[in-house]
Amino acid sequence: MTDLLRELAPRVLAAVLRRHRDFESAEDAVQEALLAAATHWPDDGVPDRPEAWLITVASRKLIDQWRSEQASRRREEAVALDVPPEPSDVDDTLEVFLLCCHPDLTPPSQIALTLRAVGGLTTSEVARAFLVPETTMAQRISRAKQRIKGAGFPRPTDFRPVLHVLYLIFNEGYTASSGPALHRADLAREAIRLTRLVRTLRPDDGEVAGLLALMLLTDARRPARTRADGGLVPLAEQDRGRWDRALIEEGLALVEHTLTHARVGVYQVEAAIAAVHAEAAQASATDWPQVAALYRLLSTLDPNPVVTLNHAVAVAMAEGPTAGLALLHTVAADERMVRNHRLYAVRAHLLEMAGSPAAAQEDYRTAARLTTSVPEQRYLQERANRLTNE
Repeated sequence: MTDLLRELAPRVLAAVLRRHRDFESAEDAVQEALLAAATHWPDDGVPDRPEAWLITVASRKLIDQWRSEQASRRREEAVALDVPPEPSDVDDTLEVFLLCCHPDLTPPSQIALTLRAVGGLTTSEVARAFLVPETTMAQRISRAKQRIKGAGFPRPTDFRPVLHVLYLIFNEGYTASSGPALHRADLAREAIRLTRLVRTLRPDDGEVAGLLALMLLTDARRPARTRADGGLVPLAEQDRGRWDRALIEEGLALVEHTLTHARVGVYQVEAAIAAVHAEAAQASATDWPQVAALYRLLSTLDPNPVVTLNHAVAVAMAEGPTAGLALLHTVAADERMVRNHRLYAVRAHLLEMAGSPAAAQEDYRTAARLTTSVPEQRYLQERANRLTNE
């Protein structure tokens, strides 16, 4: 029942929005319709046309609301009541995605609105996911709705904003940016579910397939990423027998298909990198020269300091730590990375490999101070303390 309602929610919202053009009111009405369905369907049974049922109920609730506010709209509302908007094809879901990812919104607002309107999460669930009070999240979502009020449906031609938002949601779920837990499995699963949905709408889009493959191959490692006490286990030390083989097989099949049938894009290359790790039975068997080559390709497609950080690690593993450290010089000079704990964590790792424990220890401690993730703090402090004891 829950899965069906989540699947139908964005399509119902799209249909109501097409008629009434008011995102906030339409979304509230759809949520009431979903609540009515969750209340009545278990006893009465799922209607033959559940989407049409939800659209009709949402439209009537919206019209009732308007009737109570403005009598002058009675004629228009009566017409709308007599002819409720019809269900349209599933591509409407993508238009709601694009509306939630409107360029006038900040990334946090895009993520929150997507989880609320497309993912079907309640405001309290979204707030819990991002560790903020429900009132704060409600204000953020309300401001986002007001900002795009009257924007209408954008033409579904550029899907990069949608994929970027889904990528951000997954990353926050896989490695939480703050808080006591390393990951938030519910967010990661929701990102995967929504990406699967987008793929049904865009089955021939190589980047959609690449993003889904990347999520599956990455999330497959989650069972091995933490110790019993919640501590972080780095990739090189993970028990690969605990990786989810079903997710890996699905991800590998997607990578093989998309790399041979679609133009190469950023998410496909990232998925290919994840596939190299997934295919290695143990860390020592990783084809690091191939990983380094893929990061070199990625840096031409999407040059940014995070890619350079990962490229430096791959080069260090393939050619030695000195070569990796040389790549980090450009990142260290980038103002965007000065307060990013990952720069110091990567440099500490490479300095440790290069036999410079004192410098590595200092960078580990700096990284621990900068991160707001408790498991990462503990891990980085452990690495620094171990160098003290050696």
